[in-house]
Order: sequence, then structure tokens, then C-alpha cells
Amino acid sequence: MSLPELTAPVSLTDADGRLDRAAVGWARHPLVDTAGIGRGRGRNKRWEYWGVVTPTHLLGVTVSHIDYAAVHEVWVHEIGSGREWHRTAALVPPRGVVLPQSLGDGPARARARRLAVDIEDVDGGTRLRGHVPGASFDVVAALPSGHERLSVVVPWSDTRFQYTVKDVARPATGHLVLDGRRLDLPEGASWAVLDHGRGRWPHDVRWNWGAGSGTTEGRTIGLQVGGRWTVGTGSTENAVVVDGRLHHIPVELTFDYDLARWRRPWRVTGGGLDATFTPFHRKESHTDLWLLASHTDQCFGHWSGTFTDEGRTIPFVDLVGWCEEVHNRW
Repeated sequence: MSLPELTAPVSLTDADGRLDRAAVGWARHPLVDTAGIGRGRGRNKRWEYWGVVTPTHLLGVTVSHIDYAAVHEVWVHEIGSGREWHRTAALVPPRGVVLPQSLGDGPARARARRLAVDIEDVDGGTRLRGHVPGASFDVVAALPSGHERLSVVVPWSDTRFQYTVKDVARPATGHLVLDGRRLDLPEGASWAVLDHGRGRWPHDVRWNWGAGSGTTEGRTIGLQVGGRWTVGTGSTENAVVVDGRLHHIPVELTFDYDLARWRRPWRVTGGGLDATFTPFHRKESHTDLWLLASHTDQCFGHWSGTFTDEGRTIPFVDLVGWCEEVHNRW
């Protein structure tokens, strides 16, 4: 049975720091107050991840605090040349990091050796700025009027739970500076996606996540798909956003792919969605600290397919984005 749609503000946690069961469900807007997720409980995870895709470049930005460490990343990939500018920082104990208690409550910032990131709300959207050796960026992810954002609470138990906001198809403008070259983002063909997370996690977790953004037949379409980590909870993080209107998919999807042959098309199906993902680049990330081990295979490419909802079939072609497999022990 699918979980209810939340329509009013609610706290993620109760007075004892346990899951407030009234928060379990999904929403079209960030309605959940996550101020109860703070330091000191050992399993708390807080992060902001922004992915920006353009016809020529890919940008990934992470600011995170996972209780015993702060882990940040800036990654820029130039599609045509294959060149990359990349820096990660893992700070134990965590320091140099600021994250808002809830989405929209304030800026997110990261400072580490040769890495700086600033994320803040501005009129009309969210501004992303940062620099690592050889690369800097200043990008605004616009928030169009009426644009809806998938917000989901995933309940493993009263002491293990996650709130996620997956916000796709945000029009992006701004510029990159790569080895002194200023490169403006192509307007109308550049997109930003947010993964906002606040929760208290099990130690060993695997997941799939995919996102795509673009236009088809004059419609702006955002695709958000996820799986594995939500199985058995009743929650799903699957949706298609059409011209800002979110269509939630309340069932688990089937991911069909083979990382050994990652360039072959991937398939994601279920709940009225029939999507094919064709990769053109693979980014592998590994982290191995005493308390933390992470392996991410993130493939970038294009999504095409159809989504059928209430008898209406919506086609989409060449949405640019990614699909990934992650295994974390954290």
C-alpha cells in the first residue's frame, strides 16, 4: 500500500529524537522539518548534492556531514576532451562545514584544503559557487514558479530513517572557469538536480539513483528514479515532473543493467514508466576510511522512453542525466 501525500508541515523527529510517524509519506514540496537531525547520535547523515549537466560539461558538488566526518567533493568533466578537475576532502573529525537544519533555512558551506563551496538561496533559485585547483564555478539553479519537488520520508524503523528531497529539471545558468577559460552554461540546455538528505542510516546500504532533465515536444520533463534502499519501507522516490507538476510513482521500479558492460543501454521500468538510459561516461568513486567505505558507479548519459499516468502517455527523448549504483558502509 502506498504511503500518504503530506500536505502540511511536519517534524521528522519527535521530542526523543525518534521518527515522528506523522512524517512518513511523500510531498510535492519540502514540508518536513529536520532540525532534530544533529550531531551526537552516531548514525546521522546530512548532505547537499547538486549535479549540473550541460551539452559540454558535467559538474558535481557535495557538502556533507556524516557525524564522525565531513566529506566534500567538487568534480568537473569536460565531455569533448575528457579532461577533469576533481578534488575530494574527508575531514575527521568534521570541521569547516555548515549545513542548514532544514532545506531553505540557510546556506551550506564547505571549506577544506584547496576546496571551497558555497550554496545559498537567492531570488528565483539557488546559487552554487566553488573552486578547486584549476576550476571554479558560479551557477544559479532557477526555481520556476509552481515547480514541484519530490520529498519523501523513508522509514526503516523508529531509529533508522531518511528524509530526501530530489529536485529535478532546474534550469541552470552561469559559468565555469577552467584553467583560466571562462565557459558560459548554454541557456535552455543546462540543468541542475538537487539531492538533499537528512536522516539516521543503517551501517550497510545499497541503492540505485537516476535523474534526467530536458525538453520534449515543448514540455520540460524531469525524471527521478531510485531503488533498493526503499524496498520494504512502503516509500518510493520515483516521479516524473512535467512542466513543474510532479507525478509520483508509488511502486518499486525494476533496474536492468550490467556494470561490466556499462555502455549498453540500461532499462528502468514499472508504475507506468518505460525508460532507457544510454550512457556515455562512467565516474567511479571509492572512499575507504576506518569508519567509512563507499563505492559509487555513476554513469552519465541520456534518457528516452514514455510515462503513462491516468491514461495519458508522455514521451521523453534525450533527457540528460545519470544513473548510478552505490554501496555504502557508513
